[in-house]
Amino acid sequence: MGKLTIKELEALTSSDHGRTLREDGNLIGKVLLHKQGLSVQFHYRFKWGGKYKDFACGTWPRAKLLHIRDARDCAKQLLKQGIDPCTHKRAAKVQAHAEVAAVLDSAAQDATDSLTLGELFETWLRDGVARNNDNAELRRSFNKDVLPSLGTKPLRDVTEHDLRAILRRVVARNAPRRAVSVYADINQMLSWAEKRKPWRALLIDGNPAHLVDIEQLLPDDYEEERSRVLSTEELRELKQICIRMDQTYADLPPGQKYSGIRPLKKETELALWICLGTLCRIGELLAAEWRHVDLDNGEWFIPAKNVKGKRGKNQDHHLFLSPFTRHHFEMLYSLTGTSTWCFPAKDDSGPVFSKTVSKQVGDRQEMFKKRKPLSRRRHDNTLVLASGLNGAWTPHDLRRTGATMMQALGISLDVIDRCQNHVLAGSRVRRHYLHHDYASEKKDAWTLLGTKLESIVFPKGEERSNCVSPT
Repeated sequence: MGKLTIKELEALTSSDHGRTLREDGNLIGKVLLHKQGLSVQFHYRFKWGGKYKDFACGTWPRAKLLHIRDARDCAKQLLKQGIDPCTHKRAAKVQAHAEVAAVLDSAAQDATDSLTLGELFETWLRDGVARNNDNAELRRSFNKDVLPSLGTKPLRDVTEHDLRAILRRVVARNAPRRAVSVYADINQMLSWAEKRKPWRALLIDGNPAHLVDIEQLLPDDYEEERSRVLSTEELRELKQICIRMDQTYADLPPGQKYSGIRPLKKETELALWICLGTLCRIGELLAAEWRHVDLDNGEWFIPAKNVKGKRGKNQDHHLFLSPFTRHHFEMLYSLTGTSTWCFPAKDDSGPVFSKTVSKQVGDRQEMFKKRKPLSRRRHDNTLVLASGLNGAWTPHDLRRTGATMMQALGISLDVIDRCQNHVLAGSRVRRHYLHHDYASEKKDAWTLLGTKLESIVFPKGEERSNCVSPT
């Protein structure tokens, strides 16, 4: 048999297809004809366990003849050691695959270990929480208070001390209620992550928010629930302040208006009186569309999507406008009636931000703020009532004030709850079967409240148009 040569292999033709070539040392080659040309598959034949077996050594010309012989010689060495070359080859492949899988698993584990709190937040927004406006307020809150300092930090490295630092910064800017809300949202997100892969593996030591006592971070005078109710005198003072600011600004000579104290924006003033007269939430009012306001019949419809509450559990709200509230809506229509929105944004692409009125009211009570003046924002005390003796007030306090006035007028608590669009607790059977809408009772309640407000905001002998009129 001797040794095969390269020239012999190169001399093969298509007529040699199927021919068997042999070389000393039990190296056997089989000539094959393919579309790509001729090739020779070599194997080493050996006896194992009383049977002949073939060990693949390579295919010429893809493998060099020298390398094919080296493979045959390695197989011989394994036989001398009592090892089946074919079994050894399979074992080597399995080991190689295992090594590759181990590298991939290690890379995947490294990627998991480096997942950040910001990536958890995005996943939670997509799969774990569903609030109004596609979680817009939740995203704004985290972008402001949480993500700037912790967004890029690996979740496994986030500690209770990191969370306390965030909450202390919020409290330091005199926003304890916001700190409570931020803490609740962080805790909800991390509790969600504890139950799900891959996040739970990164919280092996538990939810760090559980180690934070929010009560210890809040000021001693913090009230969990606001109870501020504006008195009759304060409501009358608020009306007089608005009139006085309008008149003072109007009396400024040309050239001095820019430097003078600008009055409260007229739409904002009207929003305050409407909130007081309807008991609505300020966010519900600012999202209102004119197609839902029927000035002729004195009705306003608030769709469930604009109502505060858990999505799916909030409910539509039908309001009847008293002459007091209808008057302010009519004044508002004279200002924004050409827009889709009752309170349009500057570019009229949608409603104004839900916190717009609250910010304008808060900016004009700076004595209660522990912060530096903000750029392009008011920073004065023009809306402080009763010389500040009763504390700051917010637009939401007007909702509470109106409800309290209804109570003082003898209106039943059930009707007041429905005027505020509260989801009523109680028997599921009762909620299922009793569907009286209390429309007549609610209309009477709003009318009584409007009459009371008329006597406060529009005293005898004073024209309505002098109290709130467009500039």
